[in-house]
Amino acid sequence: MPDCALGDSHTPEAIAQRLSREPTPSYLRDAVYGAIDGAVTTFAIVAGVVGAELSPKIVLILGTANLFGDGLSMALSNYLGTRTFHQELSKARHEERLHIQTVPDGEREEVRQIFRAKGLTGTTLEEVVEVMTADEEQWIDIMMREELGLHPTRHVPWKAGVTTFVAFCAAGTFPLALFVFEAVAGLSSAHPFGWTTVITAVAFFLIGAGKSRFTDQPWYRSGLETLLVGGLAAGVAYAIGASLARIA
Repeated sequence: MPDCALGDSHTPEAIAQRLSREPTPSYLRDAVYGAIDGAVTTFAIVAGVVGAELSPKIVLILGTANLFGDGLSMALSNYLGTRTFHQELSKARHEERLHIQTVPDGEREEVRQIFRAKGLTGTTLEEVVEVMTADEEQWIDIMMREELGLHPTRHVPWKAGVTTFVAFCAAGTFPLALFVFEAVAGLSSAHPFGWTTVITAVAFFLIGAGKSRFTDQPWYRSGLETLLVGGLAAGVAYAIGASLARIA
């Protein structure tokens, strides 16, 4: 039985209204990228320090430094990366505009071959080429997507950077939570690293499970995948720290 809500959203009026709105960019990738790396790198530091049998205070110092230092580094890298992509798009559009203005017949032939490869032939193909090359901006859009494989993005560079930083710091606090609590409350647990491992493992799983809401991957598989990646990084860091402790 057809979904009534889905049908209502696909009437001509509803479609026209939806397409008239400015598309809202998603910063999910930036959030997941920051959250996973924040939890992984901070726990890796905790694992390395504990593996080297250093003081819990060192855990807090290095962990906190990682939260702000590495988090800011990732945010700035994401900002510059997004900005660079915008600049790449701008340069590519300028070059395509120049090509269209300089050798329009050659560029029109490129459009013809692109749509021929999609199965159009004869009069239909020529009509499509004529329509698609009638407007210069639309013509450039076609060349950007089909020839260069570049798709316009509405991501704002500073928003991408801020999203990464916030997610990094939020997720990165999980491996430090128990150590912070002990320092503030003046208490100490019998197995702080063991509890930290459990807390961080849960954080890894929740990050992956939350990510699955926006993908076609089952929540449990996405959670286990993130847990596996984070656990691998932490295990390597712990092993390196323990090995260096023996050398020292």
